[in-house]
Amino acid sequence: MLGILTNIIERLHGEVSEASFEGANIVLYTKNEKFFKSGEAKIKEIVNDIKKRIELRADTKILPEKEVVEKKIKEIVPPEAEVTNILFDLHRSIVTIEAKKPGLVIGKQGSIMDEIKKETLWTPQIQRSPAIKSKITDNIRSVLYDKSKDRRKFLHEVGEKIYSKWTQEKSDAWARVTLLGGGRQVGRSCFLLQTPNSKVMLDCGIDVASSGKDKFPVFNVPEFDISQLDAVVISHAHLDHSGLLPYLYKMGYKGPAYMTAPTRDISSLLALDFIGVSYKQAATPIFSSADISEMVKRTICLNYGEVHDITSDIRITFYNAGHVLGSAQTHINIGNGSHNFLYSGDTKYGKTRLLDQAVNKFPRVETVQMESTYGGKNDVLPTRKLTEERFIQMVKETIEKGGKVLLPELGLGHAQETMLRVEEAIRTGELPKIPMYVDGMIWDINAIHTAYPDFLSVNVRNQVFQDNNPFTSDVFSRIGSPQERKGVIDGGPCIVIATSGMLVGGASVEYLKHFADNANNLLILSCYQGPGSIGRQLQEGARRITIEDEGGNKNLEVNMRVELVNGLSPHSGRNELMNYIKNMEPRPKRIIINHGEVSKSLDLASSIYKSNRIETTVPRGLETIRLR
Repeated sequence: MLGILTNIIERLHGEVSEASFEGANIVLYTKNEKFFKSGEAKIKEIVNDIKKRIELRADTKILPEKEVVEKKIKEIVPPEAEVTNILFDLHRSIVTIEAKKPGLVIGKQGSIMDEIKKETLWTPQIQRSPAIKSKITDNIRSVLYDKSKDRRKFLHEVGEKIYSKWTQEKSDAWARVTLLGGGRQVGRSCFLLQTPNSKVMLDCGIDVASSGKDKFPVFNVPEFDISQLDAVVISHAHLDHSGLLPYLYKMGYKGPAYMTAPTRDISSLLALDFIGVSYKQAATPIFSSADISEMVKRTICLNYGEVHDITSDIRITFYNAGHVLGSAQTHINIGNGSHNFLYSGDTKYGKTRLLDQAVNKFPRVETVQMESTYGGKNDVLPTRKLTEERFIQMVKETIEKGGKVLLPELGLGHAQETMLRVEEAIRTGELPKIPMYVDGMIWDINAIHTAYPDFLSVNVRNQVFQDNNPFTSDVFSRIGSPQERKGVIDGGPCIVIATSGMLVGGASVEYLKHFADNANNLLILSCYQGPGSIGRQLQEGARRITIEDEGGNKNLEVNMRVELVNGLSPHSGRNELMNYIKNMEPRPKRIIINHGEVSKSLDLASSIYKSNRIETTVPRGLETIRLR
């Protein structure tokens, strides 16, 4: 199949100067300006024959100078598009145009983008400028463009590997998955999918609440050999799914990591924060910022619904998981359709303010992996309406008493959902106009949300497109220094939203130290609290806790009001999990349940079997399940 490039060049009778792979896609370069502008019909003929995506670009030898191109783009694009940056990837003949209103750069049915391509010979890619300046997004883009020659070489090598054993024949060979982490627990999610031709890792997470041997996936097993790993797929950016990926690159992994663009940006941010937390805890980080840069360089971003070969016998398609920004369920077509495995990661089968609900309609599915975080009999979450009413009432009572509200958050997902609700409550007068302070990495994650509105719910997306972005509301104030934090602690009634969600390090613990003694203050726990975490201790009624402080541990008396609010969780509750399977099309033959405490996982498995008569299994860590 490697001869595919030679075959294409021969069919185009010398019009193409070079052909290369970009992952599973094929890119052709031409020195013939006329063919570049009019050769699409011939390219489509070949696409119809080989059923692979092909893109035609101008050879670098005929590209105009950057200064000329930049001037031409500014002449073509209407000023109201508000272009903020123009980036050139010379080695791939791509010009990226960042604008506040990207639709005006694209034009009706792509007319302006087509004009840019014909007038400049560069291939334009359009990106939305974040409404909030995002340092992490800027850094990621600079890494990609500064290393564009290396990236082109890397993408070509990925394609060569995919096509070296590629076949259109349907395979009846075996496929199996091994749980390297996340079996009968929440944290360190990691599956290893194996076929005769491929080894693919699905998620690579850390259990942030653990300090023992169960913190990381188990790699010292015969099934795992990093030199034989073909690809990694990351479902979303939470550390329990993505946190150990930079470590793989530190240990010598050179292959691709597939995820959505928001997941790439946020997982990089969370990994950098993980390094910072390690230093604050006087521990040596297990990876460095250089390892994160290596991860970024080797990430291949896919959109929802985009079908992509990742090995010679595995093809994936991402679908919305409804969990957090960019979260994806991975539909995995094995052996050209011989088996279809859905790795759903974490899902929310219910519409939220922030995101549309998880997809559960697929072309084919035989086996499904699903989470069970809230899968127990007693995990029936209250309705969103009742939860929000209770939340607003508790905040109002606290503010009226002159108290402060502390909301520890994971930083991604629930934090943004809560902010949208508070913004609306203050805007409509449900709450008095009090400051809501945002501390920790949440502000940077908000910025990434503003860069990818196409991944948000229809309502929020429309607000962003209408220049009414809720994340830029003057209700929110960023806390970026110890001095500003001290001002909040010494100041009047307010809401503070801060990481981490389990009160395991981070800004939230700093606020807890100062807020805990005052009975007028309120702590709302609204995300999953891992066993052993301070959050879990408080959730279970502890009123005396031990926290890390300068110079050692410190005992803390907790007099403030502590409340648990589950109804705003970005995870599916018990009923949503049951309905997700009940309404799934097509009906799966088997369900693998993980990502839950033992009792919840077993309970959910039993209930799904009784209700649907579908085979269920709840594997332990290191168990291997044959898919076919």
